[in-house]
Amino acid sequence: QVPLVESGGGLVQTGGSLRISCTISSRIQGFGTMAWFRQVPGNERELVAALRWVGGNTLYGDSVKGRFTISRDTNKGTMYLQMNVLNPEDTAVYYCAVDQTSMMLGSASSNSQNYGYWGQGTQVTVSS
Repeated sequence: QVPLVESGGGLVQTGGSLRISCTISSRIQGFGTMAWFRQVPGNERELVAALRWVGGNTLYGDSVKGRFTISRDTNKGTMYLQMNVLNPEDTAVYYCAVDQTSMMLGSASSNSQNYGYWGQGTQVTVSS
């Protein structure tokens, strides 16, 4: 079973909304930190948002605060990223990731090296 599978990417106009999903394998559910990263060619992966599986605490990157919302459905084993007021700078490949070893959200949550599980990515394109 593939650990993480993203879905829901696509093309949207500036100012529009999109929700992407990440289905998480049951063998890596239940603890640690889940996150969404994004990457454009030539740049490093950037943390978009992170979420604690237990407790649901969240953390957001500065560029998406107030526009994006990360959430999870523990019954479905799925994580979501609701993206509102999209702009062309949000265009990227979005990846979901899981760090089973983290104990809390913090500066380490933005380090992609800490995440041991990654999805294949889903393209989000915002047209101007």
